[in-house]
Amino acid sequence: MAVQLDYLAKPGWTPPNSDEDYVILWFKMELADGVGDSKFPDAAASVAAESSTGTWTVVESGPDSGMDNATDYRAIAYDLDKENHMFKVAYKAELFELDNMSGFLAGPLGNVAGMKMSKGLRVFDIRFPKKMIEKFPGPRFGISGIREIVGHNMPILGTVPKPKVGRTAQQQAILARRLWTAGDGSYDFIKDDENLTSLPFNKFEDRAKLVLAVQREIEEKYGKKKLYLCNITHSNIDVMIQRANLIKENGGRMMMIDVMTTGFAAVHTMRLKNPGLAIHAHRAMHGFITRESGPGISGEGSLNGFSVSMLTLAKIFRMLGVDSLHVGSPKSKMQDYGESEMIAKVMITEDTQPDSKFKTLGQKWFGMKKVWPVASGGLHPGVMDTVVEKLGSDIFIQLGGGVLGHPGGAEKGVEAALEARKAITDGVSFDDFISKNPNSALAEAIKHWGREPKIVY
Repeated sequence: MAVQLDYLAKPGWTPPNSDEDYVILWFKMELADGVGDSKFPDAAASVAAESSTGTWTVVESGPDSGMDNATDYRAIAYDLDKENHMFKVAYKAELFELDNMSGFLAGPLGNVAGMKMSKGLRVFDIRFPKKMIEKFPGPRFGISGIREIVGHNMPILGTVPKPKVGRTAQQQAILARRLWTAGDGSYDFIKDDENLTSLPFNKFEDRAKLVLAVQREIEEKYGKKKLYLCNITHSNIDVMIQRANLIKENGGRMMMIDVMTTGFAAVHTMRLKNPGLAIHAHRAMHGFITRESGPGISGEGSLNGFSVSMLTLAKIFRMLGVDSLHVGSPKSKMQDYGESEMIAKVMITEDTQPDSKFKTLGQKWFGMKKVWPVASGGLHPGVMDTVVEKLGSDIFIQLGGGVLGHPGGAEKGVEAALEARKAITDGVSFDDFISKNPNSALAEAIKHWGREPKIVY
């Protein structure tokens, strides 16, 4: 229970000049067994207290106690939805070190998940003020910078090798050549899978040098720039810096980081210290933080645990400086409640508006560069039109099994993806394309997989 100071706003209060002065979080709480609904306002106030300047008991309040500052900088819980147990908390930006994301998160996302009054708590969204956004680097390249590299305005297509682990460095270089020379030679990227780091049969140094040698060769032959999303993930940041330097020295343009397993500090550091590479953010492990399996995921109903939305994390990673970020894809892997569309929207817009239906706060970015959403998970050429319709054309579309599992082989998989992209770009429906090209690679892919994404169980 909140004590000593008042952490609960009066009805109708909203934070003044919030886009300049306040960080806002939107929470939903599941009260602990035996805690009645009447205690919900106290519980919301307790979240504001514990995450800002409060503690569990009355403390001294003399001249040297710091209580004056504690009063000025206390967080305020407001806009309480007593039916659904949702509430917002406003934090004055000066309560935090403005350029320290790890330090900031220790407040609003710190001890509040351990409070006994709740058996579930979810952060639905966060909204950062200008003074914090301007302290972070944001993407080095963003959408516009990578568009300049690839030299076209279509969705960017690529493949992660399957099996996830199994190919040697030499075999991965062979696959890169097959993908980049298939069709008309315009396939854009190959990406390491998340658990392919530096293994006895596929050392990072060997793989990076061999694949990038193929990249240089293919670019000279076809005159089209390619991207190799090479995985530098390591728990030692010095090793990641060494790997990034090796990529740059061998003509690479992007590095891949598993941003959840390496952490916020690692992402921030690699953005500041990397030698001029774009950062591809893979999000392995996020489900252990973001997933909520209860009906409360929509804002209504009960929660089954403690979680932070991927939308919240996506905003943080945009500020820290990634250039592309996995957002999932419609109808695959996680609950289909529009999550991938929400995340993509906040990554590619300058001013995202609040949405009461999806419980989002919106965000103004004050000129920070835009991030590429990456669609992946159960995708194949037959669903690319749906992906672009829902997520937009500024998108990386990653087709692993959807290229390598084509009945005609990987080259035919690439052809099918390129045919799908051209049909989308030309405004031709897949049905019309197939009726005119019944023997095409795209027709064969759709016959094999249909028109729906494959759910990843």
